[in-house]
Amino acid sequence: MGHLDHATFGWLTPLLSYAMACIGAALGLSCTVRALDTTGRSRRNWLITAASAIGSGIWTMHFIAMLGFGVYGTDIRYNVPLTLLSLLGAMVVVGGGVFAVGYSRDRTRALLLGGFATGLGVASMHYLGMAALRLHGTVHYDPLRVVLSVVIAVIAATAALWAALNIRSTRAVAVASLVMGAAVSSMHYTGMLAVTVRVTPSGAALHGATAMQFIFPLAVGLGSYLFLTSAFVALSPTAPERAAYAHAEHAQDPTAAAGEATGARGPDLRSRRAAHSPDASTADTRSPAGTR
Repeated sequence: MGHLDHATFGWLTPLLSYAMACIGAALGLSCTVRALDTTGRSRRNWLITAASAIGSGIWTMHFIAMLGFGVYGTDIRYNVPLTLLSLLGAMVVVGGGVFAVGYSRDRTRALLLGGFATGLGVASMHYLGMAALRLHGTVHYDPLRVVLSVVIAVIAATAALWAALNIRSTRAVAVASLVMGAAVSSMHYTGMLAVTVRVTPSGAALHGATAMQFIFPLAVGLGSYLFLTSAFVALSPTAPERAAYAHAEHAQDPTAAAGEATGARGPDLRSRRAAHSPDASTADTRSPAGTR
């Protein structure tokens, strides 16, 4: 058996991966909350952003953590197509979960279905990413710990979506994202504890890219995407904020206020002016009743 090291760089990769998981969760939950306050194309766009944020966050978390993974006695490479597929798969499956929450009328059913789908997205990303691993030897999994890691992912996703459906404050979303980040990290390391490697020494070259050649640049790119999208979401007003702005502008607009007042008093003013106008008196004297 090969000796596994899950933190070759010390606490750097676990802490950085946890931070990325929290950022992805916070961004995804914020977008889901925004989506529930809108309709039509705007809701669809917010949900797509939520799925891409959560998928990117968990993918970046996983592979930053994998930067610290090492097996004594063999080098490690990653299959590039499978690695990219794990990212796309995470976004698609998580997207199914958030769209279920965004469009279902039955909140309980949507929560259960969305949490299950999102949790499976997290787990499928992890194990598809592990399938991209290339080394001199064979990788084995403890089935019980694998099941436990999937259960953790589903519970974490369900709890996060419950927070998005029931708690709308910024502070609550921040707390939920910290909890979800911890749960996603726990799922990752529980899944990694299920791994054993039987090393087969060999001088043959391994196919694929090293973590620094491929995963690190992509993780940095996705991390930049998450930060920029977070700034966009932070600067985008929520539905209550838009309503408050509209109300404040309406109250401060003297033309609109005067128009409303004129509209309210218009009929009375017009009737009084008509009664006292010269045309009205002339019309009275020229009427048949006046001639008689």
